Amino acid sequence: MNMLGLEGTRVLITAGAAGIGRAIAQRFVDVGAEVWVTDIAEAAVESARRQGLRATVSNAADESQVMSLAVEVKESWETLDVLVNNAGIAGPTGAIENLDSQAWLSTFDVNIHSQFYCVKHFLPLLRTSEKASIVNLSSAAGRLGMAGRSPYSASKWAVVGLTKTLAIELGSENIRCNAICPGAVGGPRIEAVIESKAEMLGKSVDEVTGLYTGQSSLNKLAEARDIGDMAVFLASDMASHVNGQAMAVDGNTEKLY
Repeated sequence: MNMLGLEGTRVLITAGAAGIGRAIAQRFVDVGAEVWVTDIAEAAVESARRQGLRATVSNAADESQVMSLAVEVKESWETLDVLVNNAGIAGPTGAIENLDSQAWLSTFDVNIHSQFYCVKHFLPLLRTSEKASIVNLSSAAGRLGMAGRSPYSASKWAVVGLTKTLAIELGSENIRCNAICPGAVGGPRIEAVIESKAEMLGKSVDEVTGLYTGQSSLNKLAEARDIGDMAVFLASDMASHVNGQAMAVDGNTEKLY
């Protein structure tokens, strides 16, 4: 714990009240950080509050809501040490000529525009920290193509580009920025994706589930906790010279289906 240097660190996590975001929040709590999560789902926010987390209903893809949240965090905390841009959606599944344009735009709104809004409006607070860190959630799809998932893959590639650029822009201020590229992570989201992909391919859900579990060298899905562990590492003193990296937590994913 002492090696991590995260005790008392103030951490904001978007979409942190459920799923991967909730697992990330718990890992930061485990190492002694103060954690504030946001989410668009009121029920998830209430659940997080009951479990002792500070939680706010806020849409990271809405710039006006991000601006209001930044004011609230400044008034309460006065500083911010770690920003975890976790908000993301799977987007539509299908051949590109069949995709709905609004669904494409919505995927980019959540997966990349939200990160721009959060960095833009929380950067003044991060600049008041002695060791600020930004962790952006990308995906294995942010380094590999993914048939039938072009908006998701394209938006996650954009996350890596943003991350590397921010690392260059902010490095001289001792603000590090890294990305996490998870492979398929067990949970409701991947189950919905598998159902959609099965329909697209004309295969059974079991068949497509087998493709997803077998796409990495470890032949299994990641757990949400695995992503939380990487987020904690990247924000910690142990990663003090890690900057501009896209860290895969994907069991060595060889191909995406």
